[in-house]
Amino acid sequence: MLREATVYIDGKWRSAASGETFSSTNPATGAVLDTVADGGRAEARLAIEAATAALPGWRAKTAYERADILIAAHRIMLERQDELATLMTKEQGKPLRMARTEVGYAADFLLWFAEEAKRVYGEVIPSSRADQRFLVLQQPVGVCAAITPWNYPVSMITRKVAPALAAGCTSVLKPAEQTPLCAIETFRVFEDAGVPPGVVNLVTCSEPEPVADEILADPNVRKISFTGSTEIGKMIAARAGATMKRVSMELGGHAPFLVFEDADPEHAAKGAALVKFLNTGQACICPNRFIVHRSIVDRFLKTLRARVEGLVPGDGLVKGTTVGPLIDEPALAKMTRQVDDAVAKGATVIVGGTKLTGETFDNGHFFAPTILSEVTADMVICSEETFGPIAPVLVFDDEAEAVEMANSTSYGLAGYIYTRDISRAIRVAEALDFGMIGINDINPTSAAVPFGGIKESGLGREGARAGITEYLDTKVLGIAL
Repeated sequence: MLREATVYIDGKWRSAASGETFSSTNPATGAVLDTVADGGRAEARLAIEAATAALPGWRAKTAYERADILIAAHRIMLERQDELATLMTKEQGKPLRMARTEVGYAADFLLWFAEEAKRVYGEVIPSSRADQRFLVLQQPVGVCAAITPWNYPVSMITRKVAPALAAGCTSVLKPAEQTPLCAIETFRVFEDAGVPPGVVNLVTCSEPEPVADEILADPNVRKISFTGSTEIGKMIAARAGATMKRVSMELGGHAPFLVFEDADPEHAAKGAALVKFLNTGQACICPNRFIVHRSIVDRFLKTLRARVEGLVPGDGLVKGTTVGPLIDEPALAKMTRQVDDAVAKGATVIVGGTKLTGETFDNGHFFAPTILSEVTADMVICSEETFGPIAPVLVFDDEAEAVEMANSTSYGLAGYIYTRDISRAIRVAEALDFGMIGINDINPTSAAVPFGGIKESGLGREGARAGITEYLDTKVLGIAL
């Protein structure tokens, strides 16, 4: 098979009809990793046609048959965990240990939804008429399109494709143009697990617009699941309305991290450092604002600084690296712009604040892990998602002020609370306008729990029982006896 034959349609690997290709590069070194097919509207159309043709056969399979294939995919993915993780580190940049964790997380969705496939239940509803019965069925939506991001290039695929397959839907995937190789190897897992031709289809491309245009225009596509920026998500959701497609949107975040005066500031700072610099800050649930009570902010900053200064930036394949590169030059420029704006408006750089240079860093996209203090609400970093390794610290004096500061954003994905007062924890969690809240916990996520936000952070949920419900239509049968 030619390495350019990376479009997967109807169970076959093929090149783009145009013959065009594009390169995947290593963000740590700038080196070209491989060349892949540059698909477009024609490939998207063929993929949708294949998914449409395969739908009746896949929908007709029993839940147990679909589950068996997902279980096989889970086993194969774990068998290839090291291989997939190494590729992910090369293509996306995260340290190898974190890449291995992501592959395990991706496999979790395959197993979880294999189990959920067998738990799609109907319902019998009593009628007021003695000669009538109501039955409620849950049936697959149909052909589904998934558009996935580069920051979690394997787990975001399984989080969308696994529930679609479990529900009896067929799929077309457009992966991020920055990480096509991870998508290709994930589809090899599906292929080797025995997913029938046409049930899953992959279109790699350097320009997403033509593929998205075809997906949005085709009435055979009944659902779109998108993870990415709020700006693009709004556009997709608006255009999907023209053909009344179902949409799931997992969009941007601006997570507050609240540390109250009764919390242990050292413990909170350790958790803050772990979650802020996860994936070099390139995760939608990474805290974007650290809102700390004035009475303990100095102790919080002292521990946070020590933790940040202990981070080791570099190539994720090098042993000991704890922070990898940013994905590209625009991301790097955004970090510089946000720091410069904050400093110009009175913030202090405690550590970091600049692009990293030197032999290890010059060919990659590295920004120093950064802490800003004396941050105020008028700074761009307090309203614009950072998606990078900058920790801005603000202070508050009372609970009401902290909640107001936390909620002063159009985003509503994740939030964090550190306190020893259980009453306060519940009270504040209920007051925060976010879909997921970690209370003294930096990882409020799992394949078994719903993932998603409110406000401009999205629509719908992924994972958990809710994740398969997003791929099901409700049908009522009224039966006269």
